[in-house]
Amino acid sequence: MPSASWFSRQLRPWYREHQRPLPWRQTRDPYRIWLSEVILQQTRVDQGLAYYERFVDRWPTVARLAAAGEHEVLKLWQGLGYYSRARNLLAAARQVMQEHGGIFPDNFQELHRLKGVGDYTASAIASICFGKAEAVVDGNVYRVLARFAGIDTPIDSTAGRKQFKALAMELIDPAQPGDHNQAVMELGATVCTPKSPDCPHCPLQEKCIALATGKASSLPVKRGKTKTRDRYFNYLHIAVGSALYMRQRTGKDIWQGLYELPLIESEKPLTKRGLSMALGKAFGPGWSICRKQGAPRHLLSHQVIRAVFWSVAPPEAFTPQGEWELVPLKKLKASAVPRLIERWIRLLESESAIPRNSG
Repeated sequence: MPSASWFSRQLRPWYREHQRPLPWRQTRDPYRIWLSEVILQQTRVDQGLAYYERFVDRWPTVARLAAAGEHEVLKLWQGLGYYSRARNLLAAARQVMQEHGGIFPDNFQELHRLKGVGDYTASAIASICFGKAEAVVDGNVYRVLARFAGIDTPIDSTAGRKQFKALAMELIDPAQPGDHNQAVMELGATVCTPKSPDCPHCPLQEKCIALATGKASSLPVKRGKTKTRDRYFNYLHIAVGSALYMRQRTGKDIWQGLYELPLIESEKPLTKRGLSMALGKAFGPGWSICRKQGAPRHLLSHQVIRAVFWSVAPPEAFTPQGEWELVPLKKLKASAVPRLIERWIRLLESESAIPRNSG
């Protein structure tokens, strides 16, 4: 194994010359570094950049974010997915205000105690903002280290996570840990990519084991993908004049805190007759089904949502469920909704012939 000093000496000059000019690299403000890291979890940089800029513009300090309402944060987060990140973002901001007097802690242990801040994010903040020798390990880092050191231990195993973390800590430059960490991540994002890595332009090529042995395409190793499950969502488009019924999702399921149309979830796709029976069972008899419209399947990390939107008319004696809210069509855009519902709202705006039932 080449020395840690060689590894960092190769990386840091390359990083200074080739790093992308991203706004969070122009600051050591822990609030902005933390915000960028949370947004970029499970999100590409090109998509996350616009969200980062909107968040900073709306809430330029952790105090301003901590004072925001959950619905405001979820609305601005809309489209990024993994909405628990947004809820944790708000909870952690309030934690910083309440437990740390509005100042981010300057060490890994205290950062790790903030809501939603894991090993990676705590290491990133500690190293970039406070010069602590805490190595980050994310997907890009796994890939760089696996190829560079020729490690075939699965990265999604306990043994793999320990091995890669130990190697990352061994290689980190204690004098410039922030630049070192960002250099490794940047290399993985732009050169040592999952497919077709640009090995001729890699600063580590001289001593990369995967390049020397022709194993770059097979590293890193993962044990296997998590199985996904199909879910069948039957959304009820119930129009009353120029308003629609909506409900807020609660509990520990997906999209907690977001708004959607009233929903009947089924174990398999429903026919018109099947929906009629489901409506009767859930809300009583007398419903009319006017229209059915499918939506593209919606992919989540471990689930596939297969949604159908049914335009339905309730019976005359209909009493809406307690959690249903009648929302004017012109106000739908202000609601924080899943991307699936956002597309439906756009369709409502673009179609002038959406059937609406008067009530």
